[in-house]
Amino acid sequence: MTDPFVTTGWLAQHLRDPNVVVLDSSWYMPAANRDPRAEYLAGHIPGAQFFDIDGVADLTTDLPHMLPTPADFSRMVGALGIGDGLTIVVYDELGLQSSPRAYWTFRTMGAKDVRILEGGGTKWRAEGRPIETGTVSRAPATFTVHFDPTAVADVDQVKAIVASGGKTIVDARSWERFIGEAPEPRAGLRGGHMPGALNVPFNTLVENGQLKPDAELRAVFGKAGVDPSKPIVASCGSGLTAAIVALALQQIGAKDVAVYDGSWTEWGGREDTPIVKGT
Repeated sequence: MTDPFVTTGWLAQHLRDPNVVVLDSSWYMPAANRDPRAEYLAGHIPGAQFFDIDGVADLTTDLPHMLPTPADFSRMVGALGIGDGLTIVVYDELGLQSSPRAYWTFRTMGAKDVRILEGGGTKWRAEGRPIETGTVSRAPATFTVHFDPTAVADVDQVKAIVASGGKTIVDARSWERFIGEAPEPRAGLRGGHMPGALNVPFNTLVENGQLKPDAELRAVFGKAGVDPSKPIVASCGSGLTAAIVALALQQIGAKDVAVYDGSWTEWGGREDTPIVKGT
């Protein structure tokens, strides 16, 4: 695959390139009591626009930041001035937390050149690079969607996998949540995991706001029993950190990886989905 990352040095040289659009895709769990839009307004990479993961989403469901329809996505990002033929660089202020979700979203919708800023806003700031405040806008543009259905799994597909196999489910939540010993951060969800799922907490793949080296990624997945050569569906709490798992798998050569968009918020909130607790 094409390297999904660009360095801070590369971005610094291309900040004024009209064919490069930079998006602050920061997102935080509600319990963090952080407002990513307010933080963006207070300071962001020069020229960056705010990409609202909860806003560029399916607003007809109670599930958080589900993918919008292709038509809605085209309209939403076109309004931001994100059109065909651009290099899209996404970043977040935790280094590598929510930017892989934005990367996966654009890739799923057919964007041809999407990159993640290596180290994110954390590294950019640590290097003493410039920051600006306020909003940034671009003239509306046309984004032509080429939706990739193989990149997404829905609840019925995951039910079928649980029932008959065929793909490996990799859960990015913590071990304690996976075995049902720690409460879910969202109220009303059952604890545990999908029968047959394997656990690879997303934070075991990241170090200092960046993906670990490929050899270490292979070791983490191997220890969990994950074979990257087989079809995989990544899941997590709400479909966000599952994108980190998908990114890490693709980085080590996996060819068939989907993200379960509804993830545990959907699975754990239903009564017709089987759940296992313990190891």
